[in-house]
Amino acid sequence: MIEANLSKILETNNHRLEIDLTLQIPTGSFYSLYGPSGAGKTSTLRLLAGLLQPDHGLIRFHDDVWFDSNKKYSKNSAHRNIGYVFQEGGLFPNMTVFENLEFALTNKKDNKQLHELIGLMRLETLCDRKPNTLSGGQKQRVALARALVQKPKLLLLDEPLAALDNASRMELQDCLIQTHNTLKTTTLLVSHNKEEILKLSDHVLVMDDGKIRRQGSPEIIFKENTPQKNMELQGKILKIEPKGTLFLVTVNIQGNTLEICAQKHEIDTLKVGDEILIGIQDFNPFLRSTPK
Repeated sequence: MIEANLSKILETNNHRLEIDLTLQIPTGSFYSLYGPSGAGKTSTLRLLAGLLQPDHGLIRFHDDVWFDSNKKYSKNSAHRNIGYVFQEGGLFPNMTVFENLEFALTNKKDNKQLHELIGLMRLETLCDRKPNTLSGGQKQRVALARALVQKPKLLLLDEPLAALDNASRMELQDCLIQTHNTLKTTTLLVSHNKEEILKLSDHVLVMDDGKIRRQGSPEIIFKENTPQKNMELQGKILKIEPKGTLFLVTVNIQGNTLEICAQKHEIDTLKVGDEILIGIQDFNPFLRSTPK
């Protein structure tokens, strides 16, 4: 089991976030973090991975302590045996798919796991190709396989499917299910997509303002259709059209198109192509620019 009791204060020029949370993730389970942008989801992954130092707390995998503020101890991120996949896979462009995977092996002669993953992730026909010849979905399949090559104790997924089209997203979801069922790797996914979480996860943690506000099975968490306070989604403006005294804003959200009526003061600083946040306050949608 992954156990973590963490606190961390993060400050930017115009925002202060205090992360204060307790996590218990059973070995072999698939958990998801869900919540508005800026809630601290990615920072939580970074704290677990050792890429961000907690101010106080404890992180432990069974008897293996990764961080203990009382003992002023922090295990180097390279020694925590964690797989991490981002929105952009970060493959080495000068290497083939096979070379990217082989590079992650500690023992280059022990490649049984590598060939198993190539089959699980359906990469057999891609092994000799370079990343610049691959589609977005293919790149993410390679990135996932590379993260799993060393049999990590914990797999962290930071919205790895967010930038994919629907067909590629569903294909990678199927690959994630297959690899998880086969390898039983303890997994924590950050996602804004309810359908994705319902399909993949055993358990969902709803995070807001640096804290876990609710948790349970995805079926229970998402069975209510009542909007949550301050829940936000990120999208890109495709079109802004005047409609009488209002404006009709067409937004792309993870491959889906949404039309929102906005007042003039809401769109004064916005233009086509801008990334924006769409939220609900008192059951009314609102728009605002994403933090720079």
